Amino acid sequence: MPRPRLPQRLRPVLRTSLGLAALGFCSSFFGAGVVFLVLLLQGVPEGAQGTEWIIAVVAAGYVLLSVLVGTTWAVFLQRRTVVWFVLGRTPTRDEARRALRLPLHLAKVSGTLWLGGVVVVGTLTTVFGTWFDAMGVALAIALGGIATVGLNYLATEWVARPLLATALRSVPPGESLATTVLARLVVTWLLASGAPMIGVLILVLPPDFGGDPQYSLVTLSILGLLLGAAATFLLARSVASPLHRLRDALGEIARGRRDVAVGVDDASEIGMLQASVNDLTTGLREQERMRDLFGRHVGDEVARHALEHGASMSGDVRVVTALFVDVVDSTSLAAELAPDEVARKLNGLFAAVVDAVSTHGGLVNKFQGDAAMCIFGAPARHADPATSALATARAIRDAVTASGELDLGIGVATGPAFAGQLGTATRFEYTVIGDAVNEAARLTEHAKHAEGRILASRAALDAALDAERGRWHTHETYQLRGRAEPTETWSTPPSGAASPTDPSARHDPDSESTAEPAAESTAGQAVAPDAEAAAEATSAAVPETDAAPAEDTTAAEDTAPAERG
Repeated sequence: MPRPRLPQRLRPVLRTSLGLAALGFCSSFFGAGVVFLVLLLQGVPEGAQGTEWIIAVVAAGYVLLSVLVGTTWAVFLQRRTVVWFVLGRTPTRDEARRALRLPLHLAKVSGTLWLGGVVVVGTLTTVFGTWFDAMGVALAIALGGIATVGLNYLATEWVARPLLATALRSVPPGESLATTVLARLVVTWLLASGAPMIGVLILVLPPDFGGDPQYSLVTLSILGLLLGAAATFLLARSVASPLHRLRDALGEIARGRRDVAVGVDDASEIGMLQASVNDLTTGLREQERMRDLFGRHVGDEVARHALEHGASMSGDVRVVTALFVDVVDSTSLAAELAPDEVARKLNGLFAAVVDAVSTHGGLVNKFQGDAAMCIFGAPARHADPATSALATARAIRDAVTASGELDLGIGVATGPAFAGQLGTATRFEYTVIGDAVNEAARLTEHAKHAEGRILASRAALDAALDAERGRWHTHETYQLRGRAEPTETWSTPPSGAASPTDPSARHDPDSESTAEPAAESTAGQAVAPDAEAAAEATSAAVPETDAAPAEDTTAAEDTAPAERG
């Protein structure tokens, strides 16, 4: 038959209640033994001989009275202090403060009773003997009282740890210190050094009771060693052990763990340290969460750039490859479908964009409605931005085509651009500004009508590796809005389509394109209003900032493929 088990909640309650009761009895018994030992070593004063039985009877009566009064007093304190602990409810702030002072209150009870014993027995000894005799007896009782009160104070803090831990949840240790490490050190010193030295003084100072004091001094030395060992053990439990746990917790934090929690079960400065470590881990978890959210909004590379450079309008000019993705006919899509369905389709598109861009080491700089702007080569340097951007464009096109939910156009262009933070001191964002960015945005609109749905500039193909260039073929030449020179474009067939076999159709940086003019159905085609708005916002590259660069609107509109001489 299995043994009955106590409910989990009652175990610390029973341990604390029985522990405090046993502690009070044992500490008092130990103190009485110390007094008896010292008086035995000291001997009976000559002036009190013949009446020692009267002193013994009065002392025994006082001990019984002290046990009754002390027990009643301690029960009253515990009942007033730990009733909420027994019931398992959260204490009020006043109840918690009384609980934190329980070791001190119980020490006061014990100290008061021992002080009464010094007065009663010392006075009785003065009546039947001399004041020298009374002084010796009083010092002996004081020695027992110091040992009892000191051990009681240190041991109560140890036994009542579950009670103190619960109380500290209502009253953090930083608000008021119920005890201090200095108080524990003083008590430990009294037990390890003060009490034995008092015993030595009792033996060597007048009155001289005769006999060889060597045996008594050896006995007091042994008593001092035992008291010192007990006090040091209790001090180690209350100071060294929590510090070891704190050291282990800080080591885990230093190794990157953010779920570390230290139990706050001390009402002294150590409890403040325990609470501070918990506050530290909470702050680090919040920082990690904010950094994660920040990185999800702007990209991990931009987040690292912002943390390194701070709130500064910093940046530099470098060669980058810009990649734009835009949905075909998004206006009709929004009119025909429910908003949440449109959002679902766009999330699927952006998931493919983020996955492909991240795989090839790029940055998704921003989402603009149904469009996305991606950068290769900023803010982190990229060994081959053009090749990675072209491969990313093919991966996005193939993934979205396979899903069959949306149609899109992708533009890729390479060139120098300013990469940095733009805006004002109170609102700014990381972005890239340059002719290549505008060129990629314009190519995106024409790519929506190209067979492969991707158009790349000549500069992007020139900067790519041969293996990647072999996948592309010349497409057409466009006069892009805002650009004085025609733009040669290259495209790539969808995945599974046959690649061009004519060598003259492949990209050759040193040869002229021989693309024929496009059909009249595409001549003079206007850019879709929604995509044009996205391109305008992207070319400005500073959405929602206080002062964004204005787009040059003096150039002619994009035209059909231009004839080349």
